[in-house]
Amino acid sequence: MRTALAALSLASLLIPPASAHFSLTDEYVGRDFLQSWNWESIDDPTHGRVNYLSQADALNGNLTYATDKKFIMRADANNIVAPTSRGRDSVRISSQRAYDEAVVVLDLSHMPEGCGTWPAFWSLSQRGPWPHGGEIDIIEGVNQDKQNLASLHTTPGCTMLPPRAMTGTATSTNCDASVNFNQGCGASFAKPASYGSDFNSAGGGYYVLARSKTDGVRVYFWSRYDPAVPPEIRNGPAAGVLGTQSMYPTAFWGEPEATFALDDGCDYSSHFDAHSFVFDLTFCGDWAGSDYPNTGCPGTCDDFVMNNPQAFANAYWEINSLRIYTPQQ
Repeated sequence: MRTALAALSLASLLIPPASAHFSLTDEYVGRDFLQSWNWESIDDPTHGRVNYLSQADALNGNLTYATDKKFIMRADANNIVAPTSRGRDSVRISSQRAYDEAVVVLDLSHMPEGCGTWPAFWSLSQRGPWPHGGEIDIIEGVNQDKQNLASLHTTPGCTMLPPRAMTGTATSTNCDASVNFNQGCGASFAKPASYGSDFNSAGGGYYVLARSKTDGVRVYFWSRYDPAVPPEIRNGPAAGVLGTQSMYPTAFWGEPEATFALDDGCDYSSHFDAHSFVFDLTFCGDWAGSDYPNTGCPGTCDDFVMNNPQAFANAYWEINSLRIYTPQQ
């Protein structure tokens, strides 16, 4: 983990002038993930057919590896899995540090894809217990989805009221995790190549989470070669100080793909606190398993995942960097 004090004013946040100045706090690149994240070899809480490995086992099995500039996590793509096993070997990691108001920039080259997969990059309250303190899903989808879904999951009393300034489409409005089988309140992205094989074929891209007490939660996305990628997103700290413009940045970044306004419909302080970040890859389970019969994928989800290792050659995360900016008063 690289910790920095070099100020970077992200002028393109939808955050009021009083709190518009954010500085780079932590940067995770390559081997930083091995040192500053936890490997969670737990039973999957979403009931997937997955066997999450410890860091030592993941490194020994070559399901996790890092260079100076890359960090990769993958599913086992070599072995048929015994019916008595928890499931296919995979990796789930969480950040040791937690963050409240923040701007989070993920530069991602590749995400897991394919039948039976359910990858996610998300955050949840470090204090908990879930869903107290909230959950924010930044990247999520299943099977052969093409569009990313961003969602919130909360305790009761959090609803997304229209209108919402975003380019994506609302798929649900009640964020209460106890309603609709924990569907949460979601927004499906409109931009192409935001998820799955299309994202990977386009060379990956950039996801940005911006969360603040005054302006709620917003998720932005740009494909790798989109000419509209802001320079501070593409270049990171190399972009230098951009100034302290006291303005809303909509003209620079445009509308986010997903907007969750935390105001009259959802009070920030009672539903959200400091979050740890999670990368995981599970299979089948509550969502991917229930969706599987509608995908055109062969057989049943469990049978496909357990008996077709070659199908998971592209089921991996390839992360270039994760940068986290926090408010500077």
